[in-house]
Amino acid sequence: MSQRLLQQFFAENPVFTTELVSHFLAKSGSTNRWTRKALLAHHQKRGRILRVRQGLYAVIPFGTEPSKFEPDAFLVAACATEDSVLAYHTALEFHGRAHTVFAQFHFLTRHFCRPFEFRGKRFLGLPPPKSVAGAAQPIGVRQVDRGGLSIRVTSLERTLIDVLDRPDLSGGWEEIWRSLETIEYFDLDEVVAYACLLDNATTAAKVGFFLEQNRDRLGASDTHLEPLRQLRPKHPTYLERGRKGHGSLVKAWNLIIPDEVQSRAWQEVA
Repeated sequence: MSQRLLQQFFAENPVFTTELVSHFLAKSGSTNRWTRKALLAHHQKRGRILRVRQGLYAVIPFGTEPSKFEPDAFLVAACATEDSVLAYHTALEFHGRAHTVFAQFHFLTRHFCRPFEFRGKRFLGLPPPKSVAGAAQPIGVRQVDRGGLSIRVTSLERTLIDVLDRPDLSGGWEEIWRSLETIEYFDLDEVVAYACLLDNATTAAKVGFFLEQNRDRLGASDTHLEPLRQLRPKHPTYLERGRKGHGSLVKAWNLIIPDEVQSRAWQEVA
């Protein structure tokens, strides 16, 4: 009975946690954790499932050699904790907007999750920004289907702000600008609302500077820019804290912008 149920479970859950297996088996009246452990060990030995890390497994498609199987990294990150949300550069990749494909995957979670690696990919769980961490429901998060599973990922609007807020998690300025400039449309009301909610002067200024640089393309108006101007730093601030280099002050945003960002230097060698 449990064996047949697990086959059904595997068909519906290409990546899963032991907690999810326990809930599934409990519905059939099996609540013994030793039974669960024995079943998982049995299917792992048969090459039906693969242990990604403690408590996290991936289902191996029939006819696939376990040693060569690479599970969907987005699903691994999305299932790493019960509240995982794909974010930062990983969200750009998921939305198909990243300029470069990375081997590191970021997800937001309120739970402690030790970084882990699997098959050449690194997975890093990060706490959400403090200003939104206490929200009853995740803000700027979309529920989407991936491989038959419902997973969470930050919207393009929130991702725009997140990558500007944390360039260290997003590949640097060239990667960020090249990625964001492939996106034809943002809900700018949503962008401004989330930027204001973060209540971070430097981040608000970064968002405002980016929108102003792309004003015509994105349809940004003073209605969108003015709330961000009101939040800008009171004193000149570097675009990225701790990385002071050649740059020029953009007074409208009180930001010292690196020359290569101001001029989009990468376009010269594209």
